[in-house]
Amino acid sequence: MTVEQNVLQQHSQKHQQTLLNQLREVTGTTDIQLLQQALQVSHGDLAEAVAFLTEKKAKVPQQDEATYYQTTQVGNDRYISVGSQADTSEYLPHPALPGAGPSQGDTNVIDLTGDDKDDLQRAIALSLEESSRAFRETGITDEEQAISRVLEASIAENKASLKRTHTEVWSDSPNPHDRKRMENCPVGLKNVGNTCWFSAVIQSLFNLLEFQRLVLHYSPPARVQDLPRNQKEHRNLPFMQELRNLFSLMVGSKRKYVDPSCAVEILKDAFKSSESQQQDVSEFTHKLLDWLEDAFQMKAEEDREGEKPKNPMVELFYGRFLAVGVLEGKKFENTEMFGQYPLQVNGFKDLHECLEAAMIEGEIESLHSSAENSAKSGQEHWFTELPPVLTFELSRFEFNQALGRPEKIHSKLEFPSMLYMDRYMDRNREITRIKREEIRRLKEHLTLLQQRLERYLSYGSGPKRFPLADVLQYAMEFTSSKPVCTSPVGDIDTSAPPGGTTGQLLPASSTAEQGPSSTPPEGLALALALTPAPSTQQRVPIHRPFTQSRLPPDLPMHPAPRHITEEELRVLEGCLHRWRSEVENDTRDLQGSISRIHRTTELMYSDKSMMQVPYRLHAVLVHEGQANAGHYWAYIYDPHQWCWMKYNDISVTKSSWEELVRDSFGGYRNASAYCLMYINDKKPFLIEEEFNKETGQMLSGLDKLPPDLKAYVKEDNGLFDKEMEEWNTLQARKAQQEKLALAVATAAVAETTATTTSSQPMSTEPSTPDNSAPQQDPEYMEQPSPTDYSRHLQEDTERAISKAAAEQQEERSPEGLLTAAIKVEYTRLLRFAQEDTAPGSDYRLQHVIVYFIQNQAPKKILERTLLMQFADRNLGFNERCKSIMKVARAKLDLIKPEEINMEEYEMWHQDYRNFRETTIFLMIGLELFQKKSFVEALMYLIYSYQYNRELLVKGLYRGHDDELIGLYRRECLLIPAELFSADATVPSESIHAP
Repeated sequence: MTVEQNVLQQHSQKHQQTLLNQLREVTGTTDIQLLQQALQVSHGDLAEAVAFLTEKKAKVPQQDEATYYQTTQVGNDRYISVGSQADTSEYLPHPALPGAGPSQGDTNVIDLTGDDKDDLQRAIALSLEESSRAFRETGITDEEQAISRVLEASIAENKASLKRTHTEVWSDSPNPHDRKRMENCPVGLKNVGNTCWFSAVIQSLFNLLEFQRLVLHYSPPARVQDLPRNQKEHRNLPFMQELRNLFSLMVGSKRKYVDPSCAVEILKDAFKSSESQQQDVSEFTHKLLDWLEDAFQMKAEEDREGEKPKNPMVELFYGRFLAVGVLEGKKFENTEMFGQYPLQVNGFKDLHECLEAAMIEGEIESLHSSAENSAKSGQEHWFTELPPVLTFELSRFEFNQALGRPEKIHSKLEFPSMLYMDRYMDRNREITRIKREEIRRLKEHLTLLQQRLERYLSYGSGPKRFPLADVLQYAMEFTSSKPVCTSPVGDIDTSAPPGGTTGQLLPASSTAEQGPSSTPPEGLALALALTPAPSTQQRVPIHRPFTQSRLPPDLPMHPAPRHITEEELRVLEGCLHRWRSEVENDTRDLQGSISRIHRTTELMYSDKSMMQVPYRLHAVLVHEGQANAGHYWAYIYDPHQWCWMKYNDISVTKSSWEELVRDSFGGYRNASAYCLMYINDKKPFLIEEEFNKETGQMLSGLDKLPPDLKAYVKEDNGLFDKEMEEWNTLQARKAQQEKLALAVATAAVAETTATTTSSQPMSTEPSTPDNSAPQQDPEYMEQPSPTDYSRHLQEDTERAISKAAAEQQEERSPEGLLTAAIKVEYTRLLRFAQEDTAPGSDYRLQHVIVYFIQNQAPKKILERTLLMQFADRNLGFNERCKSIMKVARAKLDLIKPEEINMEEYEMWHQDYRNFRETTIFLMIGLELFQKKSFVEALMYLIYSYQYNRELLVKGLYRGHDDELIGLYRRECLLIPAELFSADATVPSESIHAP
C-alpha cells in the first residue's frame, strides 16, 4: 500500500458517507459503528443493511446468559466488538467481511408484504417480533428474572462452598515501604483467613476511646500465681494480654496494618466449627463481651474487696429494661439486663418500626393458658437504664424450611444518624402509650384514605386498570377526534375488517367509477369513509386465515367517533371536562390528607420533651453476601475529622454518609448492615482523647500507652525500621549492579528474541507472529511513554503535522493532512540519512527510518513504519492530531497480510533494536572505562562487540565501527594486566585478538 492519495478512495468515502446517512434516516439508529458493520455485511446494499439491523434486534432475546448481563446496561454497542476499526469507520471504507452475502442478511427478517410467503409463517414471525419488542422495552422478561435469581443463588452457593473448603492465602508486599503507615492514618488489621468479621468488630470497639483506654490500662490480677483456678480464667487472661498488644500496635505502630493472629487463634478455640468456616459475628461479639466482662470482673473483685464490685464492661455495654405484661390474666413486671438488643428486619422499613415491634410483644405462651386467658396475655418492654454504648443486632437471616438452609433478608431498612430513645423509656410510658394510640388511629384513617386514592389511581373492573383522570382525558380526546381515512386500494376484494369474515364495501357507483390505481380527492375519500354502505351492496369476501394484515380502505387512520352531532359533542365534552376536574380535585385532596398524616406521624415525637435521650451513630457493621458466606467491613465515624471512615481489613479510607447508606440500608445489592452501634451523645468521654494532667496537652501515639506496651510497640517499630533499612540497602546494592545485571539479562534474552516477540519500545512497531491475527498495538502506544526516544518521536510527528497543515491550505481533510505530513517527515529523515556525521551525532539513533534508509530497507517496510509513527495513540491527546492518528490506524488495518512480509518487517525492526542495545552497551562500557572500572567495562564491551559483529555481517551501516570497540576492549585487558604484573609478559595473540 502506498501513502499517496487515491482519487478513487475519496470517491468511495463520499459514497459510503451517503449510504450511512440514508441508513441512519431509514432505521433511526445513531450508532455509527453499528451502521458501518451493517454496510460491511451487506456489501453496500441499503436494503440488506436494513435487514441486517432488523435481524440484530430480533436476535437480542436469544443471547446467552453472559452476554445478557453485559448488554442490559449498554446501548447499541452490544452488537459490535470495539476494535481498531471502530475509531476510523467514519473516514475510510472497509472491505466486506468474509463469508457475508445476501443470503445471510435475509435470515430471520420479518416480511409481511410478500405474497408468496406462507400465511402461517408470517403470522408466527409477527408474534415473535412482538415478543422481541416487549423484551426491548422492558430489558428483561419474567422468565429471565426467575432464571437470574436461581443462577445468583447457585453462584453464591458455589462461592460459599469454595470459601468453606479453601483458606484464604495472604501475601504481604515484599517492599516494607508499601506497608508503612501514613501520618495520622488509622491502622488496618490483616485478614489471616476468613477473619474479616474480627476486624470489623475490633475496629468498632477500638475507636470507642473509653473502651480503648480500659483495654490498654488493664492489668491482670496480682494473684496470678494462683491461676488458673478454672478454665475460664486460663483462657481470658491470655486473650486480654493479646488484645492489649493488638490495641497498642493499632495506636503506635509504624505499619499500615498489623497481624491479629494471636488474639484470633485464642478466640477461635472457643468455637467448635472448623477454622476455615466463616464465624457468626453475633456469636463472636457475644463471646468477646463475655470474656471481657469476666476479665474485668476478676480485676474488680480484687480491687474492691468487701464492696460490691463495678465491672466497667457491664457499665459500658449493658442496660436494663422492664418487662410489663399480663400472663394468664395476672399482671407482672420483671427487670432484665440486656447487652446487644436483637431486632427483626423482615417486614419493617426503618429502625423505629423495628424497635416498636420489639418493645410490644404479642401473646405469651403458657403451658396452662386457655383460649380465654391467652387472648389477654401480652407484654411490653420499657428501658429503665440505657448503656452508654447501645448496640442493635439486625436479624437478617431466616431459615428456609423448603430449601433446608438459612437465607439472608436483603430488604431495605433505614436508620438515622441521630436516634432519640425517649419514646422507649419507662419514665415516658404513659406519654408514649397516648402517642401510640394516636398514631394507630392516624394509620387506620391513612389506610382508608389510601384505599380511596387507589380507586382513583387504578380504575376499572378488569385486570388492566388506569388512573380515572387519564381515562376521562382519553375519552375527551376520542370524542374530539376527527376521522382521517386511508385511500382506497386496488386489491379491495381481498380486504376484510379485522376479526370477521364479512365487511362493508363501497357503493357500486363509486367502485365502478374508479380504476385499479385511481385515487379520489381527500375530501371525497373522507366522505366515502363516513357514508355507510347500503346493505344491498354487501358481499362476503373469501375467508383466508392469518392474511388479514391490510386495513379496509374505509377505516380511519386512528380511532374516532363515526356519528356524533355538534350538540352531543358539546354535552359530552362538558361532562367529561367537569368530571375530570372533580376527579383531579378529589385526588389532590386525598394526596394532601395522606401527606399531612405522614407528616403528623413523623413529628409525633419531635417535641422537646421527647428528644432528651440522644444517641449518635458510631459504627455500622456491614455484611455482603449470602447467609452462609460473605465479607464484612465497618463504617466508623471519626469525630476529629468530621467524616466517616471505612475499615475493610488492611484498607482504611475516608468515606461518606452517602456511601454508608448505599452499602448499609440494603435493598440495593446483597450488602446490608447487620449491627448498629450507637453512643450516648451526652457522654462525650466515650470518644474524647485523653489529656496530660500536668501539661494539659492531648496524648497521642506512644504517649497513650502504659510503659509495658510502649516498650512492646517500640520493639516492633524497631524491627520494622530494620526491615526498611535492609530493604533500602538491598535496593541500593541492586542499583549499583543494575547495569551489569542488564547486560547479563539482555544476553540471555538475545538468544531467544530470534523466534519470539519483543515488546520493548525501541522501535515504532512490535513483532507480529501471526499474519492472520489482528494487529496489536505496542504498549507505548497505549499510554504516554516515559522514554526520551518516544517523547522525541511524538514531538517530531506533531511538528510534521503542523508543517503539513501550514502548507496544505486547500486540502484540509485528515487523510490529505496525513499524506502531506508523511511526505514532510520522510523528506526530513532522508536528508539526515544522506549526511555524513561523526559517531557522536549518529542520526541512526534518532529515528529508525534513517537506519532503514541507510541500509536500503524495502519500500513497504518504510511505509508501514511511517504509518505506525503517525498511528501512535499518544497523538490522541492532541486535538489537532487525533483525526490524523485515526486515519493512520485505519490505513494500517486495511493493509492485507499478503501485501507485506511480516517476518521480514519484524527482522528489520529487531535489527534496529539490536543496534540500539549495542550502542547502550558501548556507551556504558566507555563510561565505566573512564571511571577505571575495567572489569565491569570489559563485560559490556564484550557484549557490544559480539552484537556489533552480528549486525555488520548483514551490511556496512548495520552497526558501529568494530575497530573502535575492539580497541577499548583490548585496553580493558592490557591496563589491569600492567597494574597487577608489570614484569609479566601477556601473550599478544590472546590480548590483541579481535
